Amino acid sequence: MNDPRADRLLKAWETPKGWRYWSAVNNSEVGLWYTLTAFGFFLFGGVLALIMRVQLALPDNDWLTPDQYNQIFTMHGSVMMFLFAVPILEAISIMLLPQMLGARDLPFPRLSAYGYWCFLIGGVFVCGSLFFGVGPRGGWFMYPPMTTEYQDGIGPDIWLLGLSFIEIASIAAAVELIVGVLKCRPPGMRLNLIPLYAWYILVVAVMILFAFPPLIAGDLLMELERAMDWPFFDVERGGDPMLWQHLFWIFGHPEVYIVFLPSIALIAMMVPTFARTPMAGYGWIVLAAVGTGFLSFGLWVHHMFTTGLPGISIGIFSAASEAVAIPTGVQIFCFIATLLVGRVQRNVCLKFVLAGLATFIIGGLTGVMVAIAPFDYQAHDTYFIVGHLHYVLIGGTIFPIVAGFYYYYPFVTGKRLSERLGNITFWLMLIGFNVAFFPMHIAGLMGMPRRVYTFPGGMGFELPNLISSIGAFGLGAGFLVLLWDVFRPKGKQPFVPRNIWNAGTLEWSGEVPDLPWGIRSIPIIESRYPLWEQENLLADIDAGKFYLADAEEGRRETLVTSAVDAELMHCLRVPGPSFLPFWAAVFTGGVFIFSTYHWWILAGCCSVLSFGTIVTWLWTGTAEIPEKETKPVGLGQSLPLYVSGPAAVGWWAMFITMLGDMTAFISLVFGYFFYWTVHEDFPPTQWNGEPVVGAGTFWPLVSVGLTVVAWCAVVMARRLNRRDQPIGFYASSLLAVAIAMASGAALVWGPYSNGVDPTVHVYSSTTGVLVLWTVVHLVLGGTMLVYCIARRLFGKMDAKHDADIVNVTLAWHFLLLTVVITGSVLALFPWVA
Repeated sequence: MNDPRADRLLKAWETPKGWRYWSAVNNSEVGLWYTLTAFGFFLFGGVLALIMRVQLALPDNDWLTPDQYNQIFTMHGSVMMFLFAVPILEAISIMLLPQMLGARDLPFPRLSAYGYWCFLIGGVFVCGSLFFGVGPRGGWFMYPPMTTEYQDGIGPDIWLLGLSFIEIASIAAAVELIVGVLKCRPPGMRLNLIPLYAWYILVVAVMILFAFPPLIAGDLLMELERAMDWPFFDVERGGDPMLWQHLFWIFGHPEVYIVFLPSIALIAMMVPTFARTPMAGYGWIVLAAVGTGFLSFGLWVHHMFTTGLPGISIGIFSAASEAVAIPTGVQIFCFIATLLVGRVQRNVCLKFVLAGLATFIIGGLTGVMVAIAPFDYQAHDTYFIVGHLHYVLIGGTIFPIVAGFYYYYPFVTGKRLSERLGNITFWLMLIGFNVAFFPMHIAGLMGMPRRVYTFPGGMGFELPNLISSIGAFGLGAGFLVLLWDVFRPKGKQPFVPRNIWNAGTLEWSGEVPDLPWGIRSIPIIESRYPLWEQENLLADIDAGKFYLADAEEGRRETLVTSAVDAELMHCLRVPGPSFLPFWAAVFTGGVFIFSTYHWWILAGCCSVLSFGTIVTWLWTGTAEIPEKETKPVGLGQSLPLYVSGPAAVGWWAMFITMLGDMTAFISLVFGYFFYWTVHEDFPPTQWNGEPVVGAGTFWPLVSVGLTVVAWCAVVMARRLNRRDQPIGFYASSLLAVAIAMASGAALVWGPYSNGVDPTVHVYSSTTGVLVLWTVVHLVLGGTMLVYCIARRLFGKMDAKHDADIVNVTLAWHFLLLTVVITGSVLALFPWVA
């Protein structure tokens, strides 16, 4: 290159070579790894599905034993839902979103890398159990008491701890994507101008933040029952398996839309491109996406219509389940309207888009059927539900993703997939899919139960099952053709022209082959389709006429803008390649994996190593005091290199993370009150002749009072630091740590002094889990303050550069709320129950 600015920029964003390549944290590299790994898990889950279809092709088939079939059945559902459906869409978003937003990278690239390595390690651990005959076999839903009382071995523990580990990756990606969409847009790209894909991902990431924590809370309760005999789901000691169903489906039904909405987001990017016109009804689509996300949290009970719930509850949730069809229909009609008013360019991408919409509509119609309780009573445990589920998930997810593969493959590789092979893939998949899954509706209506490893002959189930098995292999053949098309050698194939589809959105501004900087200079955006509507935009971007066209200090930088109007606020320096995320994920994985086998010493060692690695990562890669206060970023603008509070992306990340953490805590509190609703006497005074006691009144209230004092000390520490009074800051911080530890001790002493045995009754175990959760958070709160003290001592934090203590104070606001709720519930509710 002749431009020295471009040379410096390229050097700053250079991808590591050789073995150091695996230390890369660029969104392009991590997103590619994520996508390929998720696709690999998808292929594994697909092979498991074909094995099941061989078993069910004929009646009374003994090819698989019941135990083998149950393990394969459980693993297929778990892989598809936890290792493909959500991760593939987060992976695509990590890869595409920065370019769509004209950003150099997402704000926390190492967090994305950490999430990927957690995903890979956890996925291999869970899937690997199948090859040793110890895989989980309780279904992807893991209903107790089947998984708590009637299954020996470590299979359920592998599912609980392995998938909890994987859920860390999903939540990490959600934090990254929310902050990325809200704070890393180019100047001028107001919320009403961002690509529809970004809107969908914002909605989905918020949904993940509130949907996954209840499942993590449920995993915690079930693992405590299996490992320590705390009877959360044991009816004989006051527990209730229905709590698991509530927590699971509070996660499980929003997950259907967590999977569906990003696929629709891909459609929203492709339809305007191939219609050669802006999307019709942009505002309506945004409102519909938000409405779908909101309504999805009010539908979980329709998975539980047959569990004996009150009729009024069933009526409310039935109506809500049908109402969600309205925003879904709005989105589909907007796509149809765009295609009708545009000049449609036909290709294989559009075929998959249309196939996806058509099959999803069929699945949606059967969804409306099962949302009607009387019909659901007849169909609930039949293959009708299996057919409905796959029409929704494959129609609403897989077909749009395959369309996205064909659409964005040139963006990633600079090469194009074969249109001829694409058409073969399309027809094999479309025909195979319908042949495989449509007969399942018929078999279900004939009475074939689901979740069975075989079926007897002479009941009329033979033909639909044989047809379904044949169709499944046709669908598999379509994926094999796609696999060949993606990975076949393309060395002699020329690179595609820049912006091959003549799209209007910013991700297609990249050069071919693309360079690691993502975008040459960060432009000012004035429209929704800037490549169509802003004259000479590409030429001006390439010429470096906009922001951050240089990297004078050799650092990786991107812009931070205001959340609503995208006004310039901050020049963010993001960390470069590092193996720290990898080792942090390895050691975190060790905690979960060794805990599965109850190897507590190894799990403890991994906890220490994980903590040390993460602290090193934070110490070296966050809140760095810059060598100068401001930096010229172009067009005569200078921006600060360091900010704290709501202007900083770290503050947003802490706020979002604590919202997820608080959601998990509220799920545990929900469990406490759930038991109150199902028992006439809760909390009881005795159970089976043994006294049942709680934490008492005095000590929980002492804990609340001490935490209020500690919180005041934290707030004072922040103010003293800002006034540049280090001695006062140290004293106030240490006082807060000491009082927090005293608060935790008081909270533990309450149940301990009363002789609480968490194994006697669910009231005692619920008290125990609330105390455990709160004490762990008090210890974490104290640890964060010690970290801030160390930062100040070593000159990495001062009166002006105070992001660490500001973020920790924010976390303490949530910690105070946690302690107040726990103390109030344990101390006061028994008096009014």
